Amino acid sequence: MKRKPNSYRDDAFRDEDTSSLGGKSRRQPQSGKPSFLNSATIGILTAVFILGIGIGIAFSSTATISPENVASREFIDRSAPNPELCVQFGASAMVTDMRVYLTLNPFNVYISQPSMRPGCVLRTNNWAILEQRKLIDQNQVRECKNRMNTFGFTGPLEGQPQINCIYQNDGAKNLFLNQPGSIAPAVEGQNF
Repeated sequence: MKRKPNSYRDDAFRDEDTSSLGGKSRRQPQSGKPSFLNSATIGILTAVFILGIGIGIAFSSTATISPENVASREFIDRSAPNPELCVQFGASAMVTDMRVYLTLNPFNVYISQPSMRPGCVLRTNNWAILEQRKLIDQNQVRECKNRMNTFGFTGPLEGQPQINCIYQNDGAKNLFLNQPGSIAPAVEGQNF
């Protein structure tokens, strides 16, 4: 006995899901693609995201910032002499003091061990702060201005700061900015 094919009643071609919920049948699309964003996947992705934020907060709160590990601009800003004044009217800096000895006969160059300390570089339009505190005089301002320089200092302004007329060396380029994919800041924002 041969059976007739039930091609019109085959389950693969049905448009309706006959599973009843309360006696009603509902229609579900049969797209053939599995759903990758079901509730389990969304839950797992949410848990991974929250775990990542938690680990990031844990690492940032346990980072040790000490003089042996100067790893952030904030640490340098806090270490500068008169930090609020320095950040508002200039930029914090790391000052390196060393001496270079040059002999001509025989020709040799000797360099002393450098010492590092926090300092501050003032913008040229903020020199009045040093003048008001009588830390520099008109002659020093005129000499520094004639050479198109600015002032930098180490030590607190209330004590005995060491103030120097310093020159911005544009010839020394920042090689970190020349890396592929880096975004160089505006040139006028770097000039003091």
